[in-house]
Amino acid sequence: MMIVPHSLLTPPAPEQMVVPDRALGRHFMLFIDTEEEFDWLAPFDRAATRVTAVGGMAHCQDYLTAAGVRPVYLADYPILDSDPATALLGRWIADGAADVGGHLHPWVNPPHDEIVSIYNSFVGNLPEGLERAKLESLCARMEVRLGMRPIVYRAGRYGAGPNTARLLEEAGFRLDCSVRSRFDYSAQGGPDFSDMPLLPYRTGPDQMLIELPLSTAFVGHLRPLGRLLHPLTQASRVAAAGLSRTGLFARIPLTPEGVTAAQCVAAIDALIEDEVPVLSFSFHSPTVEPGNTPYVRTIDDLKSFYRWWDVVLDHLARRSVRPLGLDGFFALVGNGAQSEHTCQAA
Repeated sequence: MMIVPHSLLTPPAPEQMVVPDRALGRHFMLFIDTEEEFDWLAPFDRAATRVTAVGGMAHCQDYLTAAGVRPVYLADYPILDSDPATALLGRWIADGAADVGGHLHPWVNPPHDEIVSIYNSFVGNLPEGLERAKLESLCARMEVRLGMRPIVYRAGRYGAGPNTARLLEEAGFRLDCSVRSRFDYSAQGGPDFSDMPLLPYRTGPDQMLIELPLSTAFVGHLRPLGRLLHPLTQASRVAAAGLSRTGLFARIPLTPEGVTAAQCVAAIDALIEDEVPVLSFSFHSPTVEPGNTPYVRTIDDLKSFYRWWDVVLDHLARRSVRPLGLDGFFALVGNGAQSEHTCQAA
């Protein structure tokens, strides 16, 4: 894959880093990949566009509102085509309870000019013109359904490519959160984010786009050797399992999906020690109803999902890490891109 300067695949230079005033404290944001339900183990399917988890989304939003968290719902094309889902998102935008951005699954996002495949499921692998057309189609659909264009984006499957930052700038986006630091998807033809930072930074040809990477911590007794150990654990599942089981070393992303509350608490503490100013949490919207993702199969799993948040939110409060909405983030980093409720008025 071609690497170009100031792309989402290129580690930033020191002058690109965004360093908020430490006096403003530490914060966290929650991004929800708001998408259709589909079989994660089956081949990608253009017809798999079912959206039924709106009841779970409403319950989850009530929980987050009560906790003082203003999430960012990253909505993809099937969500924007769903009347019940857009009704919820529109109400939360109007109430100031949530922000809404764009999320792009290329196999269900028109125009459908590519072959559906694993390689093409990373939208950044598509020809530049097709990636641009899919982005504009997503933005236009949001204009029609919510009356706004998104300014925050995440590529589905974290599938940023060499043209993505420039295309996002051209389309008016101001924040991207596609980079999953310390993860490598190159074995499937996707991006390698192994060497990308945890701190926010400016990117794109005109440096108008801010990247806020998803937060992933190295934890364990051997954490200081993380950069050396991480390639070993990626090459050998046996080594990764052994180091994790003994508490010596593990890579922990900030998500309730496949991560225990105790692991997340350790990751939060490690990121604070690493002086990361904004912690970025994430999960998928279908997880909030049983049976849609591998992480919540039963009612008991769903109860565990909310207990996870009880523990994690309590720990964040005790460590003085405060929740942040999108406008608050732009104010914190001094982007000058603040606009009402995430989106630009149509």
